[in-house]
Amino acid sequence: MAALVLGFFMILVDSTIVTVATPAIMAGLGADVNSVIWVTSAYLLAYAVPLLITGRLGDRVGPKVLYQGGLVLFTLASLWCGLADGITMLIVARVFQGLGASMMTPQTMAVITRTFPAEQRGKAMSLWGAVAGIANIAGPIAGGLLIDGPGWEWIFFINVPVGIIAFLLAWRLVPRLPTHRHQFDLPGVALSAVGMFCLVFGLQEGESYAWGPWIWLLIGAGLLVMGAFVLWQAKNPGEALVPLSLFRDRNFSLANVAITAVGFMIVAMALPLMLYAQMVRGFSPTEAALLILPMALAGIVLAPIVGKLVDTHHPRYLAGFGMACVAGALFWLALILTPDTPVVQLLIPITVLGVGTAFTFGPLGTTANRNLPLHQAGAGSGVFNATRQVGSVLGSAAIAALMQSRLATHLPEMAAGGGPGLGGGHLPEPLQAGFASAMAESVLLPAGVILIGFVAALFFVAPHHLAGRALVTPGGARQDDGHEPR
Repeated sequence: MAALVLGFFMILVDSTIVTVATPAIMAGLGADVNSVIWVTSAYLLAYAVPLLITGRLGDRVGPKVLYQGGLVLFTLASLWCGLADGITMLIVARVFQGLGASMMTPQTMAVITRTFPAEQRGKAMSLWGAVAGIANIAGPIAGGLLIDGPGWEWIFFINVPVGIIAFLLAWRLVPRLPTHRHQFDLPGVALSAVGMFCLVFGLQEGESYAWGPWIWLLIGAGLLVMGAFVLWQAKNPGEALVPLSLFRDRNFSLANVAITAVGFMIVAMALPLMLYAQMVRGFSPTEAALLILPMALAGIVLAPIVGKLVDTHHPRYLAGFGMACVAGALFWLALILTPDTPVVQLLIPITVLGVGTAFTFGPLGTTANRNLPLHQAGAGSGVFNATRQVGSVLGSAAIAALMQSRLATHLPEMAAGGGPGLGGGHLPEPLQAGFASAMAESVLLPAGVILIGFVAALFFVAPHHLAGRALVTPGGARQDDGHEPR
C-alpha cells in the first residue's frame, strides 16, 4: 500500500499543481496564457484517454509490470518538464507524464482488489480514496509553497526523488500477480481512444474556443464513436476491451455514476472558491490554498476510521452520508460567500466538506470492485478511473460556463471585458459583492450534481461478505471470494 499510494498521490497532485504556477510559467518561459493552459490540458488528455486500455493491459501483462513502467515514464517526464526551456517542450513532456499516469492509476486499484481479502479490502481502498481526495487539495498548496520558494521548475523536480522511492518500494513490496491471457481488442482500442479523445478534448477546451460549432461537432462525434464502441463490445465475437458484464453488478454500475458526480464536484467547487479567496478576499495563492487545508486534515484523520467501517458496514450508509455532507457543506458555503464573512465561518463548512469526501472516495472505490471477478480487476479499475476523469472534465467545463454566466448577471462590465479580468488579482471594493455573489451561485452547481451521486448510493446492495455468502473450503476454512494469494 505504501508503494501504491505514493505513486498514486504523485500523479494526482500533478493534475492540479500547475494551475497555481500559471503566472510563473508564463514569466519564466515567455509564454502567453493560451499556451500555458495547454500545460494542464495536455496532461489531462494524455491521462484520461488511455485509461480503458491501460486497465485492460494490466490484466494481460501484470499490474506490477505496468505500474512500474508507468512510474519510470512519469518520473523521467517530470525531469524533462523541469528542464524544459520553452513552452512547446514543456507541453510535449506533460503528454508523456500523462501517459505514465494513465499506466499507473488502474493498477493501484487492481492490485488492492486482487491481494486483499474482501473483508479487509475496505481499509486498503479507503486509504487509496483518502489519497485521491487529499491529493486534489494538496496540489495547489504544494504548488504555492514551491513557487514562492525555489521556483516553478520544482513542482516537477520534486517528483524525481519521490518517483525513485516509489519505484524501489514497488519493486520490493508489490507482489507479482498472475496474468490473464486476454486477447487484445484492437478495434475496441481504436474506437475507445478516438471517442474518449473527442469527448475529453471538446469538453475540456470548449470554453477556450467559445463553444464554437466545431466544438459541438467534436463532442457529437465523440458520443457517436463511443456508441459504436459500446455496440462493438456487445457484438465482439472475441474478448471485449470492456466486458459489458461488469455492469451487471449493480454496485459497479452505481459506483461509476457516483464517482462521476464526485469527480465533477471536486473540480467544480475548487475554482469558484479559489477565485473568491484571491479576488474578493485578497489572499495570496498560498493563503487561498491553505483555506481548504481543513479538508485535507479531515481526510487524513478519518481515513483509517472509514477504512474499518467500510469492511463492516453497508456502503449505502457510508457513501450516502459522505455525499450528503458534501452537498450540505456546499449549500452552506453558497449562503456565506460574501466579502466580509469571517474566515472562521468559512472553515466550518470546508471542514464538513473534508468529512464528506473522506466518506466518499474509499467506500465508492471499494464498492465498485469488491464483487468483480479477479481476471476483470484491471478492466473494472480502468472504467472506474475513466469515469472519474470524465466527471472532472465535465465539472471544469460546466463551472467555467456557469461562472461566466453569473458574472454577466452581477458584473456585466467585467464579463464584457470592461473591467478587471479573471486573472486580475484583488478586485476594487465596488466589484467585490457582485463577484462574491457570482461565485456563491456557481457553487450551487457542484452541490446539486453531488446529489446525483447520493441517490445512486442509496441503491447499493450489501457486498457478498456482509451478506453472509463467504465461500468455505472443503477443509472447513473460510475462503473469501475476492482474495488472490500473494
